[in-house]
Amino acid sequence: MFDPREKIALFIDGANLYATSRNLAFDIDYKKLLTAFQKRGYLLRAYYYTALVEDQEYSSIRPLIDWLDYNGYRVVTKPAKEFTDAAGRRKIKGNMDIELAVDAMELIETVDHFVIFSGDGDFRSLVEALQRRGRKVSVVSTLTTQPPMVADDLRRQADHFIDLASLKAEVGRSQAERDARLARRMEPAPEPEGDDGY
Repeated sequence: MFDPREKIALFIDGANLYATSRNLAFDIDYKKLLTAFQKRGYLLRAYYYTALVEDQEYSSIRPLIDWLDYNGYRVVTKPAKEFTDAAGRRKIKGNMDIELAVDAMELIETVDHFVIFSGDGDFRSLVEALQRRGRKVSVVSTLTTQPPMVADDLRRQADHFIDLASLKAEVGRSQAERDARLARRMEPAPEPEGDDGY
């Protein structure tokens, strides 16, 4: 499936990958994810796409975004749009499909193998366009959930389909890591020492 001489680029639809891994009951270790694909070929780039709610004082995704930014990922964000639906419920919309597609097409002369982490059927046209230019495309999502998280037409269009469930041992956080991370979140913040707050 992967040729070690290939130049690879990862395109991660953050919201889609998060939902998929949550449905498979594991957390992605993004450091392990980079390492896993560095072993498969020459990893040129790893992009992570997500929309952010700008007016929130604290966003639960901000620590992840900051970590990715400093640890080998190109993070692409845009403000999420907030609206009220017909039933009066507050909804947030933040689609990053266009940004991902434009970045992929801009790298078409450089990348041999595109790896798209999303099951969104909207990416079928992108996959087809990349293939017409002689590029290989793998899609990472899952069929093991009910319903499957990957659109059937996207899976059929891809050169290779990788079920995220099959990568769990390689890119997932262990239960001990998950427990330690949860414990750190539950700890109270330390009190500042001395007069100057240090």
